[in-house]
Amino acid sequence: MAFDIEMIKSVYAALPGKVETARKALGRPLTLAEKILFAHLHPDQKLENFERAKSYVDFAPDRVAMQDATAQMALLQFMQAGRPKVAVPSTVHCDHLITAKTEAKVDLAVANAESKEVYDFLSSVSNKYGIGFWKPGAGIIHQVVLENYAFPGGMMIGTDSHTVNAGGLGMIAIGVGGADACDVMAGLPWELKWPKLIGVKLTGKLNGWTAPKDVILKVAGILTVKGGTGAIVEYFGEGATSMSCTGKGTICNMGAEIGATTSTFGYDDSMSRYLKSTGRTDVAEAADAVKAHLNADPEVYADPKKYFDEVIEIDLSELEPHLNGPFTPDLATPISKMKEAAAANGWPTKVEVGLIGSCTNSSYEDISRAVSLAKQVAEKNLKTKADFTITPGSEQVRFTIERDGFLNVFEQIGATVFANACGPCIGMWERVGAEKQEKNTIVHSFNRNFAKRADGNPNTFAFVASPELVTALAIAGDLTFNPLTDTLTNEKGEQVKLDPPSGDELPTKGFAVDDPGYQAPAADGSGVKVEVSPTSKRLQLLDQFAAWEGTDLKGLNLLIKAKGKCTTDHISMAGPWLKFRGHLDNISNNMLIGAVNYYNDKTDSVLNDLTGEYGPVPATQRAYKAAGIGSIVVGDENYGEGSSREHAAMEPRHLGVRVVLVKSFARIHETNLKKQGMLALTFADKADYDKIRESDKVDIIGLTSFEPGKPLTVVLNHKDGSSDTILVNHTYNQQQIEWFKAGGALNIIRKQVAGN
Repeated sequence: MAFDIEMIKSVYAALPGKVETARKALGRPLTLAEKILFAHLHPDQKLENFERAKSYVDFAPDRVAMQDATAQMALLQFMQAGRPKVAVPSTVHCDHLITAKTEAKVDLAVANAESKEVYDFLSSVSNKYGIGFWKPGAGIIHQVVLENYAFPGGMMIGTDSHTVNAGGLGMIAIGVGGADACDVMAGLPWELKWPKLIGVKLTGKLNGWTAPKDVILKVAGILTVKGGTGAIVEYFGEGATSMSCTGKGTICNMGAEIGATTSTFGYDDSMSRYLKSTGRTDVAEAADAVKAHLNADPEVYADPKKYFDEVIEIDLSELEPHLNGPFTPDLATPISKMKEAAAANGWPTKVEVGLIGSCTNSSYEDISRAVSLAKQVAEKNLKTKADFTITPGSEQVRFTIERDGFLNVFEQIGATVFANACGPCIGMWERVGAEKQEKNTIVHSFNRNFAKRADGNPNTFAFVASPELVTALAIAGDLTFNPLTDTLTNEKGEQVKLDPPSGDELPTKGFAVDDPGYQAPAADGSGVKVEVSPTSKRLQLLDQFAAWEGTDLKGLNLLIKAKGKCTTDHISMAGPWLKFRGHLDNISNNMLIGAVNYYNDKTDSVLNDLTGEYGPVPATQRAYKAAGIGSIVVGDENYGEGSSREHAAMEPRHLGVRVVLVKSFARIHETNLKKQGMLALTFADKADYDKIRESDKVDIIGLTSFEPGKPLTVVLNHKDGSSDTILVNHTYNQQQIEWFKAGGALNIIRKQVAGN
């Protein structure tokens, strides 16, 4: 029986009535995304024809998922909420703190020793509050969720931006910060701006070397890293139904790379097959009974431009394998154009390492297709030219591919199998030689390829591709190798061509696993003690943030004016810093150290107004905090794109930054700032970014009459005695303004629970 089957059945029992009520209220057919959204309105939320990209709406998600790095802060916040148990099914997954270095068993043992304190904390908190706990080595959160918890038509939130992976099983699954998860676990409504809708019609069928990954790589090239911001992407058409469930998951997973709120597919036979193969026949049968409500109404797919804000059409039969990168996941290059692009841009073409797996591409189908290529190394007398690694997505997948002989095939070509964890995808890769910072190229089937993300080397050119293409390029050792047309010279000096990949969608013998790594919580956790040592360097109980003082903010120092791309990796780096995710003060020592200072083109070097000297960003901000001086951070476009990590909002808040003013925000980061009681503002005129000078004293005027839709005024007091006055916008609604006034949403939750 599936986890939480009674909850799933109750969702399906109410679904037809809720969809029909919404359809009548709007007087038109509904998309799939709309059906799920309307079916999950919070009971206190009045149903109306919400305005896309404008209306703030309260929802009641079905479940919450948290990975170990973000779960620490989410659960430290939940512990302050005063509830004895989570209000909805919730899980914790230990996948982020395992460094890929040697091989799976060795690396897992090291992680269990190094992070024992954190794992014990997460285990005990989960046990106390009724949360399912997945141990280190059990697998990557998104793969484990797809295998065990995702269900068509459901709504979930997760403290990781790639929570959207569950859209492959027809969910509305959305990445959030820990404060949002805390709300839902505490039984409070969860707020989201009603999304725009982008429809992607897939025609034809994938063939040859083309894989589901190429669909999202193509879409990323079309929409860019911010083109999906504030939107749900809904895939449909004959091409959609022809793909596997896990292939759909890959596409939805990388929807985070176009800034989309989430992505989803309608329920079909591939999802039914996957549910049954992963032991959830009961869910498949329940979904079959309401199948009509788990797809858009037929009129929507017949005339999509009438119902979606934007429609993209892709013919899968003509789609070419893509390589996206380097340094951004939306720089899309068809494989046939790579030789030309690499030459024009001076990209190093020797492939040093090929890496497959991760939460994006670690399904049985992915591995089996890659294995079909690995087998050809021996069959065609070839030798793999690049290093090669595999990161299985879950223990269930790993156990099954070992049983079916896949791992043995990979080992024969010299591959290294890393632990069932995020590893290199999030910078948890202790790559030999990376410290030399030599210029080199890697190819991987992950989702992100920002500078320094995988190995900490700013000169590693990382390209994203399907597992099949990554394997082919690793065999060839050449970024410009096109397996559709090119030949390789084998060990006998012969010219040979790789056969197109092939593989099974699901294991013919079924999935198998000895120990999936799951720990059920105590039926009654009231007697469970959660202890945090006051001298711990890894964990720290949270103090309340101070409420707004009731006045305009004046005399703020400019901490940094960030230039160009400033992702959450730049604001709060991962990699070795992950060990401090449960200790706010310690991890704050990485605040904005990756951001480029507009005034000197350096990272982690800003002017300290108190000393007149340049120094590290965190140290400078700590000096301002000690002196009782507030500060402001200024940023460029799509500030805070990337991971959902709320540490990128909590660190500035903790160290005394009061305002973040940018040209535009990524969705999750803007929400995270609001949740922590920060001011998240945007330039009314983006050209005003250029008016800000390095030694400005900044005033924020209008806070005493802070209202939704009413701009604020910023006064830039320059060192030469002159000043500029500019208008800035915000997207705060009345509830979010109350968060600001209270010093953060958690302060309000604490009062509400105490009042009950």
